[in-house]
Amino acid sequence: MRELFESTIERLLADGSGVETVHASEGGQWSATLWDAIEDSGFTLAAAPESLGGADAGWADLYVIARAAGRYAVPLPLGEALLANWVLGCCGLQPQGGSLSFAARSQLTLTAGRVSGVVRDVPWGRHVQSILAVADSNTAGPCIVVLDRRQVQSVESSLNIAAEPRDSLFFNDATVLDSAALPNGYSSELLLHGGALIRSAQIAGALSRLLEMTSEYAGQRQQFGKPIGAFQAIQQQLAVFAEQTAAGNSAAEAAFVQSDRALNWLSIAVAKVSTAEAATRCANIAHAVHGAIGFTQEYALQLYTRRLWAWRGEFGSATHWSQQIGAQVCAVGAEGFWPLLTDHHLNGACV
Repeated sequence: MRELFESTIERLLADGSGVETVHASEGGQWSATLWDAIEDSGFTLAAAPESLGGADAGWADLYVIARAAGRYAVPLPLGEALLANWVLGCCGLQPQGGSLSFAARSQLTLTAGRVSGVVRDVPWGRHVQSILAVADSNTAGPCIVVLDRRQVQSVESSLNIAAEPRDSLFFNDATVLDSAALPNGYSSELLLHGGALIRSAQIAGALSRLLEMTSEYAGQRQQFGKPIGAFQAIQQQLAVFAEQTAAGNSAAEAAFVQSDRALNWLSIAVAKVSTAEAATRCANIAHAVHGAIGFTQEYALQLYTRRLWAWRGEFGSATHWSQQIGAQVCAVGAEGFWPLLTDHHLNGACV
């Protein structure tokens, strides 16, 4: 299934998510044609159970989809829709067709099928048809709710540094489209962990594309009669770039594999730290090698570096996840450290 996903999504995005499409989306514009093509291909439902109309794919297979979303700087909530429909399937709810996103930060109260409160930093919140979030219920505890954007009372519009919408949506006594109590053992931070997983893959994909662009430029740009890639200082920079990209891709893929059926918080935390740190170092190297041209609007480099700078901080920064890892290591002590690294049941606590 992974090979089929990879070949199909690569063809679709190579044709539909070019530099022109990404430029056109700057400022929060919705790429309707590309979204229709993605939805028609069935990718948004890939993680949903077969019994509910999905492909029942595990995260090990879905990695190539999330990575491709980063490699092609897809200006749409593809990864968010994947995760949202996976969560709905885990809760026994019908997956959502149409445009879909989720909120990892929410302050919602659910009473008698109606919800009030706010969801914050919703990717593409102003455009999507439905939003997944966690709400507090007096009777059932934390619940997953599906919200209809048409019932939003007000919107605080915001863009991240890559000009992607990250909106706050306010609800007042709105009817939910669907809801369910979180199953036993599922954390109310499920969407935060899932968001970090998705972003780690997107960063890995963007790093790979950025490395290709930088290596190609270093081989073409002439200085003192030869390509700048022939100079030892540039070669050393590119070697560090390649090392960081490989480490980030390995960490992100490991998190997807170890989270195949249940999100593994430790591997997700490690992946987010690794990819966030790689994003910082590699973006710096890419701009150093390219020089002034890398900052121009017409050149595609800044489309990727701005996304790396934005994504590294979303759903928890490297500092946040490093603190989480450190706190857990200290909590289990010396005797529990090895089991923490090797026992899936111990380090998969987010679900």
